[in-house]
Amino acid sequence: MSQQYELDVLNPATEEVVATVPGATAQDIDTAVRRAARAQERWAALAPGERARLLRRFAVVVDEHREELARLEVREAGHTLGNARWEAGNVRDLLDYAAGGVERLTGRQIPVAGGLDVTLLEPLGVVGVIAPWNFPMPIAAWGTAPALAAGNAVLLKPAETTPLTALRLAELALAAGLPEDLLQVLPGRGDIAGDALVRHPGVAKIVFTGSTRVGRRIMALCADQVKRVTLELGGKSPNIVFADADVEAAAAAAPMSFLDNSGQDCCARTRILVQRSVHDRFLALLAPAIESVIVGDPADEKTDMGPLISKSQLERVRSYVDADAPGIRGKAPEGPGFWFPPTVLTGVDPHARVAVEEVFGPVAVVVPFDDEADAIRLANDTEYGLSGSIWTRDVGRALRVSGAVKAGNLSVNSHSSVRYWTPFGGFRQSGIGRELGPDALAAFTETKNVFISMEGPAQ
Repeated sequence: MSQQYELDVLNPATEEVVATVPGATAQDIDTAVRRAARAQERWAALAPGERARLLRRFAVVVDEHREELARLEVREAGHTLGNARWEAGNVRDLLDYAAGGVERLTGRQIPVAGGLDVTLLEPLGVVGVIAPWNFPMPIAAWGTAPALAAGNAVLLKPAETTPLTALRLAELALAAGLPEDLLQVLPGRGDIAGDALVRHPGVAKIVFTGSTRVGRRIMALCADQVKRVTLELGGKSPNIVFADADVEAAAAAAPMSFLDNSGQDCCARTRILVQRSVHDRFLALLAPAIESVIVGDPADEKTDMGPLISKSQLERVRSYVDADAPGIRGKAPEGPGFWFPPTVLTGVDPHARVAVEEVFGPVAVVVPFDDEADAIRLANDTEYGLSGSIWTRDVGRALRVSGAVKAGNLSVNSHSSVRYWTPFGGFRQSGIGRELGPDALAAFTETKNVFISMEGPAQ
């Protein structure tokens, strides 16, 4: 029999335990898969319009509890209240958007000789979604909403440190009328619950967001069963500022491009590449912008940046920054909580550890470049390829550089990476597959081809 255990959920701003939840064992996972398989058959048998109606009702119920969900996210993840409200709203929007795709999940009619050929898009069955702690609500919904819309059941394993919003969302799904066992939340340790979920033969696909190291292991385990997988992994995204850009706007936007969510964002623009002729001017503009960032109580409406998620994450971030390293530093609270100040390092070797590894904290480096070719070389000098920004007034340059930078999501004169109605995913070590956008539902289906002979009887 699997040994029972519990997970303590800490408030990252105070280090106080705000909840204790039971952790799922391998036996719990097996039971959940079997129940989910039965629920999925009933769900898939519903008329598409009925599934869409229930998902829209789920969205309405989430909206009705948006403030509650946001406050819960502040307590368990240390997110600023404004960010947490956006995240709860994003879950609502994802459910609405996915519901709109249920009745448009169509196959094709393909011209063939001698008959009629059609394709059908059928649900996979039971889908496992392993969500991260940095954006617990929205990223859980990235996989859950389209998987449900496509007719699947979902087993959601939230991160060990942030299970509370996921558990609440499952309660709201039942309140909205979704069938029992269709969406089950299974908090637990990655080496116990996560491993059992990935290995279970009754799980048809795994959707994982997290570190590249863990993603590689999950992909290897899925390969043993030829199991489908979508991976959204790490990043070390460039923020390229050309001399012809609006340098004032680029400097003003730079801080929150890597300080949002305390830098715990795989899309964070932590490599700021600035053309040499405007390098000093950019730094002079950047310094007051960094120093003005308000770090403090995430429940305070005025706060710009909250704490890191845990003590171990704080120690990891500290390991990248020498106390006497040159750069720009903001302020952070002292005392209880996992606090680290906004930090921009200058004079950094482009191949230094802090410049090439994903810090996952409020730390960026500024590196000068000479020309367009040099900027592209530096931008691509990483194993990752998730996101990035290009600042220029030259449309031709924007298109050339966008075509040359190896990343799945680029923005020009902007730091926007994620919209629920456009595809999201990475190149190289940043992952495999795409989430969100108009094709999200299709990623949770199998394509079946059916040929119907139209040949008449022999004369």
